[in-house]
Amino acid sequence: MWQYKIPASITLAQGILESGTGSGRLAREGNNHFGIKCHRDWNGGRMYHDDDEKGECFRTYDDPAESYRDHSIFLSGRERYSFLFKLPRKDYKSWAKGLKKAGYATDPKYPKKLIGIIERYQLYQYDVKKRKQKRIVQRSNPKTNKSARKNIHRVVTGDTLYSISRRYNISVNQLIKENNLRDNTIFKGQELIISKSK
Repeated sequence: MWQYKIPASITLAQGILESGTGSGRLAREGNNHFGIKCHRDWNGGRMYHDDDEKGECFRTYDDPAESYRDHSIFLSGRERYSFLFKLPRKDYKSWAKGLKKAGYATDPKYPKKLIGIIERYQLYQYDVKKRKQKRIVQRSNPKTNKSARKNIHRVVTGDTLYSISRRYNISVNQLIKENNLRDNTIFKGQELIISKSK
């Protein structure tokens, strides 16, 4: 939520709805919890599934966490969703309606379903709780914002952790540790914190 400015309640509700609470075929076999289709710019894994049309191409991931990150990159990197980022983060109802308006789903009841999930499971609480934790971090380290702005690398096509580490004269292990990565997997559009080399 803090990195990509998408309400946590919306991300969680979409993940629940689109994956059938994790039991849908795309989620089980492809770790795709958001029903994101391949599109032209996708170079990762693929699987084929009947949706609006027969045998449509969907993205696959090695881990569900990659699906969540890619969902955030997908929404924040496309012009048709840009108006959503002008909405207040706590306004999950407008976000739900805006996703339908932007064409994320064809189901006319999509906003109502998302809002129902958010309210049933009180997911809106996560839009507020994380904000309080962030304030505490900022108080304890007032230099975080300045240094973070200066030392951020946005991943582009062709980047690897090794090439990034060479570019900034730091180790791959430093990159992994600094960004809480589970492995060497990175994504186009991902923002990596670069610690200053010693």
